[in-house]
Amino acid sequence: MTTTTPTAAHAAPTTRTGRLARLWRGRPEDAPWARPAFLGLLAVTTALYLWNLSASGYANSFYSAAVQAGGESWKAFFFGSLDAANAITVDKPPAALWPMALSVRLFGLGSWQILLPEVLMGVGTVAVLYAAVRRRFGAGAGLIAGTVLALTPVAALMFRFNNPDALLALLMTVAVYGVLRALERAEGAAKWLVLAGVAFGFAFLTKTLQAFLILPPLALVYAVCAPARPLRRFGQLGLAGLALVVSGGWWVALVELWPAASRPYVGGSQNNSFLELTFGYNGLGRINGNEVGSVGGGGGGGQGGGWGETGPLRMFNDSIGGQISWLLPAALLLLLAGLVVTWRAPRTDTARAAFLVWGGALLMTLGVFSFMAGIFHEYYTVALAPYLAALVGMGAAVLWEERTRFAASAVLAAAAGVTAWWGWTLLGRTPDHLPWLRWTVLVAGAVAALGLLAAGRADRRLGLAAAGLGLAAGLAGPFAYTLETLSTGHQGSIVTAGPAGAGFGGRGPGGGGPRMDGGDGGRNGGTQPPNGFPNGFPGGGQAQGGQFPGGQMQPPNGQSQNGRTQPPGGQSQGGQNQPSTGRTGQAPTGRTPGFGERGGMGGGGGMGGLLNGASVGAEAKAKLLQDADAYTWAAAAVGAQNAASYQLATEEPVMAIGGFNGSDPSPTLARFKEYVAEGKIHYFIGSGGGGTGGGTGGPGGGAGSSSEISTWVQENFTAVTVGSATFYDLTSEK
Repeated sequence: MTTTTPTAAHAAPTTRTGRLARLWRGRPEDAPWARPAFLGLLAVTTALYLWNLSASGYANSFYSAAVQAGGESWKAFFFGSLDAANAITVDKPPAALWPMALSVRLFGLGSWQILLPEVLMGVGTVAVLYAAVRRRFGAGAGLIAGTVLALTPVAALMFRFNNPDALLALLMTVAVYGVLRALERAEGAAKWLVLAGVAFGFAFLTKTLQAFLILPPLALVYAVCAPARPLRRFGQLGLAGLALVVSGGWWVALVELWPAASRPYVGGSQNNSFLELTFGYNGLGRINGNEVGSVGGGGGGGQGGGWGETGPLRMFNDSIGGQISWLLPAALLLLLAGLVVTWRAPRTDTARAAFLVWGGALLMTLGVFSFMAGIFHEYYTVALAPYLAALVGMGAAVLWEERTRFAASAVLAAAAGVTAWWGWTLLGRTPDHLPWLRWTVLVAGAVAALGLLAAGRADRRLGLAAAGLGLAAGLAGPFAYTLETLSTGHQGSIVTAGPAGAGFGGRGPGGGGPRMDGGDGGRNGGTQPPNGFPNGFPGGGQAQGGQFPGGQMQPPNGQSQNGRTQPPGGQSQGGQNQPSTGRTGQAPTGRTPGFGERGGMGGGGGMGGLLNGASVGAEAKAKLLQDADAYTWAAAAVGAQNAASYQLATEEPVMAIGGFNGSDPSPTLARFKEYVAEGKIHYFIGSGGGGTGGGTGGPGGGAGSSSEISTWVQENFTAVTVGSATFYDLTSEK
């Protein structure tokens, strides 16, 4: 009797069915609920992060302009230029821009096209974190870690925003995952360390030296705990270091070797050097506060150089606490408990190594953030979220297994109690937001703590109920802040999560100065100074007589009749934000997406256009589009936010004189005159913007090329009012 082998046509359905079943069921050794719960976590996270996504419009127009430029020009894509004509780059390397620029190139310019890649990075970070924690501590620990990360308010903010921090958080989590996999066994460790090295390299191309904050603890833990001979361990680390240098250094080498005359100016540097930017403004300057060309003018100094009080409690202060610190006390307590439980384990124990890796990453980043004197924004703390979430999941799982010992159950009870108390404290800082929730969290946490204290001697179901109640109480506060974050659009350079008062202007240590926007505490690009400026602005500048340092105070994106600022989201007739649709960036109503309705304002957002861009009206847009193809740049404006507004409205290159805040020496007055003589720039946009009108070279920048250019234009060309903006036609002298 002949046996017939099934044909491919008959085998294919079985294979596909098996793969689908494996996808849903997971590994045979997993509990039946593990994989469905994980997929459910990813689905819910995706739905939450996508909800109301277009409310933020173009979010940070500084980066959105570079994304638009990269979608038009491959050269701008490679360098991270602010415009497709490649005048100047953003003040970061371009890796974070690449996914968004590819999306815009494929699907056209619009809010969703820019922000959807950020959402996918957030979901990916949750997935990688779950995988890293689950391997050693089980699916339950992985689910707790993923949920904590997804519901951290600053994570919900930044995984829907177009700053570089979303990609940085994903790459740092991938790097930790690679190191943990390498620690599992000697064979095959090299490939996982190479993965970690590549992640570090691309993280460097995302946000320069911040990527290396967690490198020392990860390398040290591997050198001590890896299951291999010492020489082999150091050889593997050397291979990972080589992968880091290659993956992060190829772009740097090309930029440094590229002739300066044929590439854009390196934004944020004073000498057109990416290495100077890396080790100066974006490097040591962030630590000591000496950031030449920054908002504060590189003064450094005490009290965080004007960026809030530094010290061990910085992450808990009124300005930052509501962003990240909800479960931070519990994470630190569970880290200590996890190390105690695993202290007597063998050198190569993977559980202890995991606590050392995640804990080292948390403590290193926490220490630098707490004491850095340079520029510091609340949203930077998203870098802490994966480490914190991992420690909560791991620590809870380890202590739950040890709950029959009174010490373990007591620590679980303490973690639940302190989390509830701290949630009660944080909710008290925004008393008008869900006032009932504050006491609910405290009472539920206290009940859970009592139940966990007896978890080792009570029925398992009662213990699980107490643990579930404690987790719910701990997550209730951040969940409420996350929902508020998701329901609100966020635009500008400085954004915070949660309701008004949760950040950017608290009253305690590191809290902000007086509110100046009459609005929501700066979440939507208001004119409130960044957190902790002792005299109102970095460097001691005062907003006196309507003046900001480096320019005139302009309301962000228009004012309503009662004087309160309007959100810069661009509204439809029904008051709802309208995303752009298609290549032209037009909203269905014909208004420019991502900006407010007030037409033609040249100044833009707070601090003279530093915090957010301008509102571009139909008349100004039409004038810029007229004969735009005949010029290299349709216009030039001081400061990148102002230039970005007009560029996003027209999708034509607009030169950002002086880079982000107008203080970069690019272009020089002589070079600008050459551009004008060659007929490459049509208009100069003169009102608003740091340093225009013959003032300084941008906030904190001092007198420089932007001031010289503004003065020369005013003296030689006639001003024309276009809506609420002032244009100078550079093709027609006085």
